[in-house]
Amino acid sequence: MKETIKKGLALGIGLAVTTKEQAEKLVEELVKKGEMSQQESKEFLNDLWKKGEDTQREIDEKIKKKAKEMIGELNLATKEEVRELERRIQVLENKQNDS
Repeated sequence: MKETIKKGLALGIGLAVTTKEQAEKLVEELVKKGEMSQQESKEFLNDLWKKGEDTQREIDEKIKKKAKEMIGELNLATKEEVRELERRIQVLENKQNDS
């Protein structure tokens, strides 16, 4: 039963379904029932947080990649391209004002 709960929590936390407080409460209950030791609970929660952080980083990277692809497909100007155009406009305005 403990393994089933671990898998369920890992999946839930990995998918950001279960909040930190909910997970801690559930683990506390397992410790009270004697199904998990205090040390096991700490290790288990640390492992879950690490997996959650790793999953979040992976999701963030995929979102960034997809956003870049979409911008490329829409043929939108990037920040760098806009900054370069602003710089060129400033140079032209400076030349015009000097004349």
